[in-house]
Amino acid sequence: MPLARVLILDDEVQVRECVKRQLALSGYHTEGAASASDALRILGAGSFDLVVCDLCMPGSGGIEFLREATVRHPATGVVLMSGVHDLKLAVEAMRLGALDYISKPFTADQIANTVAGALGRMRERAERQLYLKRLEELLLEHGVEVSRALSGPVPATESTLNALVAALDAREHETEEHSRRVGDYALHLAEVMRVAPGAREDIRKGALLHDIGKIGISDRILLKPGKLTPEEWVEMRKHPEIGCWILMGSRELRAASEIVIAHHERWDGNGYPHGLRGAKIPLGARIFSVVDTFDALTSNRPYHRSESYESARSVIETNAGTQFDPVVVEHFLRIPPGVWQDIRSRTRGNTSAERVRPGPLPLRDELQDLLQFEPAANMGD
Repeated sequence: MPLARVLILDDEVQVRECVKRQLALSGYHTEGAASASDALRILGAGSFDLVVCDLCMPGSGGIEFLREATVRHPATGVVLMSGVHDLKLAVEAMRLGALDYISKPFTADQIANTVAGALGRMRERAERQLYLKRLEELLLEHGVEVSRALSGPVPATESTLNALVAALDAREHETEEHSRRVGDYALHLAEVMRVAPGAREDIRKGALLHDIGKIGISDRILLKPGKLTPEEWVEMRKHPEIGCWILMGSRELRAASEIVIAHHERWDGNGYPHGLRGAKIPLGARIFSVVDTFDALTSNRPYHRSESYESARSVIETNAGTQFDPVVVEHFLRIPPGVWQDIRSRTRGNTSAERVRPGPLPLRDELQDLLQFEPAANMGD
């Protein structure tokens, strides 16, 4: 990976050279600029990943530079540094797009950590834009503009949610009915648990969109018909975070994104991506985990036959307190099997029929992944 290029903007030569040396020792390629006009000229002549900019300089200060740089060089991040502890200025800087704000004096470790964090956020921002572009291409086929659907105060309508699920289904297949079923299952279980109505709807949306992050997984991995390698499995397990990044852009879907990022966490802390334990896992994700496993066990797939309700119930009951929240399992077990069958029938009536498509199947071992067995084949969740 090429070295990150960092431009240090400070009118004091001693500070500028000191920061350059400190960052060079951390492996960055560094250059210096004594004024905002010099910095803009240098940015115009070459590509930089980040500018570390002094807030208070003669003439055009850091805030003015930030305004100009974010318009002219949006792919370059800005970190502000200042010897003045001014919270108002720091807030204003963040509002205008600064990635971070560090107070002078600082140690070599502090500036290196700040720069590393800022570059990480820039990478996340670039990745999210890539995923949104890929998603937009798919959604346009369904007549939905992603900028309208995910990037503003406009409510996420049911047609938008349906288009998001259909966009994923267009790539992976065999996911659309599963997503709708677990959304309906999660909604009912949340109702039984007397979750507040608004939160119940967020849970349904999070369950419906739980795998939307697979939009960001390459076809080479997502559609691989055989066993995933350990490296490919690491890549596949990024999909909860990718899904969260995608949905965080919509105010209406922000609560749902908390379920998306946590939908593979386990009650005992052995899940991913953050290894959350117990009640630290959002309640919606704990509810989803139970109904997701229930649907996986009781559904016919090209690679396994469905199990009975009694068998699925036994698996879930056995894993209470390890994979699943025992309280959620307790409520799940009180629901008669006929209720789940009614929900499944209603969902089937509202979507296309289950189908087995010809050609290579996008198999993922959803049961093994759900129950944290060693992944033996490439099947979905």
